[in-house]
Amino acid sequence: MSRVALLLACGFPLWGQSFSQRGYVETRGTFFPQTAVSDSGRAIADVLFRYEMAYKLTPWLKFNGAIDGRTDTHRQTEREWRVDWQDRGMPRPAVSLRRFSLTANRGKWTVEAGKQFIRWGKADILSPVDRFAPRDFLNVLDTEYLAVMAGRATWESGGETIDLVWQPRFTPSRSPLLLQRWGGGGAIRAELAGLPHTLRQGPAVLPTGQQWGVRWNHVGRGYEVAGVYYDGHNHLPLVNWRISQVPEFRLDLNNYFARLRMVGGATAIPNRWFTLKGEGGYFSSSTPAADNYFQYVVQAERQSGEWTFVGGYAGEYVTVRRNLFDFAPDRGLTRSFLGRASLQVNPRDTVAIDTALRQNGDGVWMRGEFIHTFNDQWSVRVGGSVIRGRTSDFLGQYGRNSNAIFAFRYSF
Repeated sequence: MSRVALLLACGFPLWGQSFSQRGYVETRGTFFPQTAVSDSGRAIADVLFRYEMAYKLTPWLKFNGAIDGRTDTHRQTEREWRVDWQDRGMPRPAVSLRRFSLTANRGKWTVEAGKQFIRWGKADILSPVDRFAPRDFLNVLDTEYLAVMAGRATWESGGETIDLVWQPRFTPSRSPLLLQRWGGGGAIRAELAGLPHTLRQGPAVLPTGQQWGVRWNHVGRGYEVAGVYYDGHNHLPLVNWRISQVPEFRLDLNNYFARLRMVGGATAIPNRWFTLKGEGGYFSSSTPAADNYFQYVVQAERQSGEWTFVGGYAGEYVTVRRNLFDFAPDRGLTRSFLGRASLQVNPRDTVAIDTALRQNGDGVWMRGEFIHTFNDQWSVRVGGSVIRGRTSDFLGQYGRNSNAIFAFRYSF
């Protein structure tokens, strides 16, 4: 299937003139002033090639495609040459079909089928209702969304929208590699220091079966409100461990994924001073090791000239606590004050700052970046993150991962 999709992506430009394309090549260096317990490296270099295209077959039918090619110095990317179309592996694929889908639009209906990006949330920094939006968390605090294989039908009339999604094949979030600095291996190795052991990250156990969800959205006079239901699996993993002593002591860790149902909603209310947004959902699971909990975000957003400000609070209330070991950055950012500020200095220069502060002060994260565009093709990005806190806190455990980033991009 991957070969067929690749040929389609490359061949469509020959079939007509209603064709658009864009892409870029970016080289990036990430530099860490401190080593980590399980990772002595202080620098990572990576290269990303991304090509996106769209081809309009008829006035109502369009093909969307995108291809990624990448490599790095830290083996976060596979060294095997193959074309990946599923995004179900733990490292990043060297070559992947980032997106390939057909979109049909007739009257009030829009239908899209194939690998696509689906975002349902209204909140900016943390979005509880985005259940069809797994992410690449190899760098836990610098992420990007992954597309999912799904069928999506949207009906829109006036201020009413109904969105129905069916996902026949599960796509997990990509969690940190265990023995690298963003993984959990450092803390585990420290606790097991002095024991003859081998710590190994086994393959993830991926669920079978389908995921589906429905979203209703209403735009009224001076407000917007949405209701969401999801039935499937959590794209963030629980972690299972197993000890074996033959032929030597070994601790194997494996990701697996809990059943999940979510009922939630979102709202946005603009006024003369700011736009107030709220989003939340109740998450329940039949998996024995998974928690049941309520998660929410409240934020205010304001634009003033070239400035954009976002500030809010993310909270969580656990109704049934059963979980002992997981990787859940969405929950890790709850009970925190979240903020973002950006300034368009001029048409060529942009400055942005993101921050998260735990309400008990046990963890803090701040990221800043400056982007300068030289011309239509060349741009440079300079930034960095500062992370501090207690090692028992979700943010604080990455305290040795403060970093600086320098990236060049050529766009075409």
